Amino acid sequence: MKNSSAIVLGELLSPAVIKLDLKSADRDSVLGELVNQIPQLAKQPEARQTLLRALYEREQLHSTGIGDGIALPHSRNALVGLVDQPILVFGRHEKGIPYDAIDGIPARLFFLLIAPTVTQHLAVLARLTRLLRDSRLRQGLLAAEKPENVLALIREAESKL
Repeated sequence: MKNSSAIVLGELLSPAVIKLDLKSADRDSVLGELVNQIPQLAKQPEARQTLLRALYEREQLHSTGIGDGIALPHSRNALVGLVDQPILVFGRHEKGIPYDAIDGIPARLFFLLIAPTVTQHLAVLARLTRLLRDSRLRQGLLAAEKPENVLALIREAESKL
């Protein structure tokens, strides 16, 4: 039985927040590129800077590279007042970026997460990490040709949870 209030990643993503051709060569730059995908922050330079600062601080504390070529950039704390609902951004880098993951594999798949509450923050992280254990999903995300393909893959993987 599914919990009706459960976080659904497929509902947090849209083609507008999916970038399949990240160009950055380092971790800080890729964070900026991912933040630029958030439409709600496009006309809020102060909010954008607050988020970037929080992301940089989190990476200094401990890398959000989780291995298998995946990074889950997020702030250490919920960003109360910055957003009113969870936001998820997906990015893919062709070659990969050194991300200090425990396995040393450069990150190619990025899921940037922002949430207004700790509960939502943890729920999205838990659901993402559970989905990304599936090597077929990871391979599909690496091969997806359009943002719509990414959405379909995530939704299909979620339907099996």
